[in-house]
Amino acid sequence: MIQMVKLGIMICDRNRTCVGNKCFRAIIERDGVFRKYPKDEPIEVVGWMACGGCPGERLEYAPVDMKKYGAEVILLASCYLAGYPPCPYIRDHKTFIENYVGLPVVVGTHPMPQNYIDAHTKAGDWEGCNEYLREIVNDPEGAHKYDSTRADYSESLK
Repeated sequence: MIQMVKLGIMICDRNRTCVGNKCFRAIIERDGVFRKYPKDEPIEVVGWMACGGCPGERLEYAPVDMKKYGAEVILLASCYLAGYPPCPYIRDHKTFIENYVGLPVVVGTHPMPQNYIDAHTKAGDWEGCNEYLREIVNDPEGAHKYDSTRADYSESLK
């Protein structure tokens, strides 16, 4: 019997108008943190919500609501690490959700686009984030594929 994975995605409030194209593409194509799920295993997103702004205004109720709708895991989207600087509350958000809501938390969704890898490497502001970056920066093909600053990016969507 095929099991369905149900997850909730929380995005950084700096990206509150994001429609999730890269996250949802990664789910469909099983890129980034979704590589671990077989393509024939359905994934249902039961919630998509911004954190509410620093330090995490919606943190107390958004993951609880996602759990009510069946979420088995909460993902803190890749934008938590893509922003300048990366979210200073990642560890707090992860710990709170795991301890208060009782769901596991994965940091990251889609592969980190190459333009962000280059910018953060140059800025040196990913220090202390290595444990969260492993799943989303060690994929050169994915980094290229998700870099929307590339001139041929729109062609890659076809």
